[in-house]
Amino acid sequence: MTPSHTRISKAVIPAAGLGTRFLPATKATPKEMLPVVDKPAIQYVVEEAAAAGLSDVLMVTGRNKRPLEDHFDRNYELEEALHRKGDESRLAKVQESSDLATMHYVRQGDPRGLGHAVLCAAPHVGDQPFAVLLGDDLIDPRDPLLQRMVEIQEQYGGSVIALMEVDPAQIHLYGCAAAAPTDDDDVVAVSDLVEKPDPADAPSNLAIIGRYVLDPAVFEVLRKTAPGRGGEIQLTDALQALAADPALGGPVHGVVFKGRRYDTGDRGDYLRAIVRLACEREDLGPDFRTWLRSYVTEEM
Repeated sequence: MTPSHTRISKAVIPAAGLGTRFLPATKATPKEMLPVVDKPAIQYVVEEAAAAGLSDVLMVTGRNKRPLEDHFDRNYELEEALHRKGDESRLAKVQESSDLATMHYVRQGDPRGLGHAVLCAAPHVGDQPFAVLLGDDLIDPRDPLLQRMVEIQEQYGGSVIALMEVDPAQIHLYGCAAAAPTDDDDVVAVSDLVEKPDPADAPSNLAIIGRYVLDPAVFEVLRKTAPGRGGEIQLTDALQALAADPALGGPVHGVVFKGRRYDTGDRGDYLRAIVRLACEREDLGPDFRTWLRSYVTEEM
């Protein structure tokens, strides 16, 4: 298949999940709005898309997700109050989220899995390649994973998934790829995908993490994909079909990521992400690291 030379400009962020692992905090607050230091988790994801040149962002939402829209909209009353106080620093922070990208929203309605959420984006995306970013995975901006994935998609066409080596005993928590090396050290050719396999049956220890750059052919495959694990339409199943038959929409490649990733989908990992990011902040890090060392020494 001839590689696509259409410049990717659209990103899709599924954000319709209920966040049940964080109850009761998420009873009335979307999990994507939980703060990671002093920004909601979802803002880090939109910033990543914008940094990769994806200026058109579609967020797939559900009920009780209106705060997501409000966060990326202008708040004229707050901005005017900060302006009157001369608080230009906080004013810039408030305006930053509304200036990141052109935001669009669609409701998933019936929560039928990640594959269904991606399918909801079809009218907006059209026939262009596009990126999908899951909000539970935060990628450190110093490790430009998404930019690399866009480059590989433009080089090979088809679809590109982000992969990460994990302990084989943990592979049952992820989708897993069977893959062969390519001429690029960080790129593999994907031949098969398995959703959350038993470790004994896993084809590798390469786990799928929450970044995808997809050929629009995935939409037609998703329309024909029956509900799989958990009774949901699995994106992994559609990508498996594309990997097995490149004639459907090009090959599937994987970028093996070795950089910094913060998982905010689990309570323990969420807390660890906050600590790590706070420690690395120039404004917070020095005092926070001093306190943390003291706490660990004296209290633990």
